[in-house]
Amino acid sequence: MTGYAHIAANLAEVKARIAKQAKDWQRAPDAVHLVAVGKTHPAEAIEAALAAGHRVFGENRVQEAAAKFPALRVRHPDLRLHLIGPLQSNKIKQAVEVCDAIETVDRDKLAQGLAAELAKSGKRLDLFIQVNTGEEEQKAGILPRDADDFIRRCRAEYQLPIVGLMCIPPAEEHPAPHFALLGEIAKRHGLAKLSMGMSGDYELAIQMGATHVRVGTAIFGVREVKA
Repeated sequence: MTGYAHIAANLAEVKARIAKQAKDWQRAPDAVHLVAVGKTHPAEAIEAALAAGHRVFGENRVQEAAAKFPALRVRHPDLRLHLIGPLQSNKIKQAVEVCDAIETVDRDKLAQGLAAELAKSGKRLDLFIQVNTGEEEQKAGILPRDADDFIRRCRAEYQLPIVGLMCIPPAEEHPAPHFALLGEIAKRHGLAKLSMGMSGDYELAIQMGATHVRVGTAIFGVREVKA
């Protein structure tokens, strides 16, 4: 794994920062889970993180996850994979096969498809509802004004195992109000898990109650852009 020595050091640094924030805000050391986001990075980079003892990963695209993780799971059966990018309805079956958690449930058609596939497969995944807290037209996620009814439908009508909420605040805005809004919606529904915070703001997210932070660049480095 020549060329990936930096990953173990970066992981240690990020985990130390997470632990410090948890301690400073009087949270249990294991209250915050690090989702290491390896999108566009090769399987060798993920292997380096696995060798350093990390086991929870995130991918944006189902196809990329399916290409990298089945072989890694054979060698590391305790790894857990979160899908953190938009999920197309025609990729539901593959996502359920490959992933352990899907963080981007955001519409009824997807919820219905997931309910059918989970019933068929007998598999249980942790599902998060993505909330578009910034109401950005180009971004996935249920709008905040529609979130309460959608959460209720997912749980009562579709019988989905919803465990929490996820958001990606607008890049040009301070994330704190968005983290606070996500927390308020989750509290109304008794949802304990909040996936919020990335490489640039995960420490703030922990202060505001994040249980899962999605960190890629700070661990794996800047992604290479293919020509």
